[in-house]
Amino acid sequence: MLDDISSATLPRLMRRTIWSALISGTIGFLVAIYINYLAGLGEGVGIAMAIFNLRFLSRRVAQVEMGGEKTSKLVRRQLGSNTLLRLVVATVIVFGALTFSTPLGIGIVAGLVIYQIVFVANLLRVVMGQGRP
Repeated sequence: MLDDISSATLPRLMRRTIWSALISGTIGFLVAIYINYLAGLGEGVGIAMAIFNLRFLSRRVAQVEMGGEKTSKLVRRQLGSNTLLRLVVATVIVFGALTFSTPLGIGIVAGLVIYQIVFVANLLRVVMGQGRP
């Protein structure tokens, strides 16, 4: 189903996702700041981490695509190891924040979750808009 999405649609999808995440993150920040200021700060950090993760991923995919003829196994290995590294870094940041301050860590996780929900909602919107039978 995702293979049917044109390459011209992806930049728009990512741009829409980033703006939607920033808007919903701002609303979430305002709510979280009343609960605990560190939770609000953490939520902003979580959304920023998700946006930077997307930027690093798109940059890495562009580098792999520009590399010429490669087997699918080699491409999966290159992208997989890079993804694993980003996941480990994000996990260390979250656990470090949880150790330092529970509201901060929970806020970071909430920011990451908000971004993922917005991304999936935008992706579903694009897929449903293609008029699949």
